[in-house]
Amino acid sequence: MAANLHDIFMLFGDSITQGAWEPGLNGFGQRLSHVYARKLDVLNHGYSGYNTEWGLPVFEQCIAKTDEKHAPKIRVLVIWFGANDSCIKPSPQHIPLAKFVSNLKQMIDMIKSPESPRFSPETRIILISPPPVNTIVRKADLESREPPMELDRLFDVTRNYAEAVRILARDEGVGFVDIWTALWDAAGKEENGLAKVLGDGLHLNEAGYAILYDELIKTIGKDYPEVHYDNIGYVFPPWKDIDWENPAASMYINKRA
Repeated sequence: MAANLHDIFMLFGDSITQGAWEPGLNGFGQRLSHVYARKLDVLNHGYSGYNTEWGLPVFEQCIAKTDEKHAPKIRVLVIWFGANDSCIKPSPQHIPLAKFVSNLKQMIDMIKSPESPRFSPETRIILISPPPVNTIVRKADLESREPPMELDRLFDVTRNYAEAVRILARDEGVGFVDIWTALWDAAGKEENGLAKVLGDGLHLNEAGYAILYDELIKTIGKDYPEVHYDNIGYVFPPWKDIDWENPAASMYINKRA
């Protein structure tokens, strides 16, 4: 696949996406930026605390309309929600499961539907399931705050939201990363074991992000190999391929198929 100037690899989600470049975590956004350097610009549109209901109007503003001819093209779009939607009542972040699925489908339809003003058939969409929650650590964290807070997430509820994302990805024919299962397996399928991959019971630590990155790259290679970093050429030529007598010509004619 040819790369074009300003082509984008967009990450859209909540705080777990926002933390993709957090110093010291070697997050998946940081690693994606490295392997896609000079190929796709990796953008972080993670919004801490957001659910799909609050994310929808933001998403609409992040995606250019088809008639905006000079807007950057999103080649890969990763959507990662559910950690907040799956909060239990009375949390204001709670979104009922059916509405959560409907909101995700709206995001997908904005890109995939020919009737959408933001129709973008060249965009490859990948959904990521919410990760499991370590309610033991999460409960202790919330109770240590001032004032203390009640547990706001339940293990089985989050699992239901993760399964709903898997089904939606299958039904919509888009890529899917089952990070819930990947982290659960890494934890030895024990809630206490989730401390290996979750820092505070909710957010991924360095080990968790490493697993997420590997699973995401596997999904790209399997479902969308044309946008795997190994299959995308540089936007501009390697320095040894520059016409040293007329360098500008090298920069403007680099349009690989």
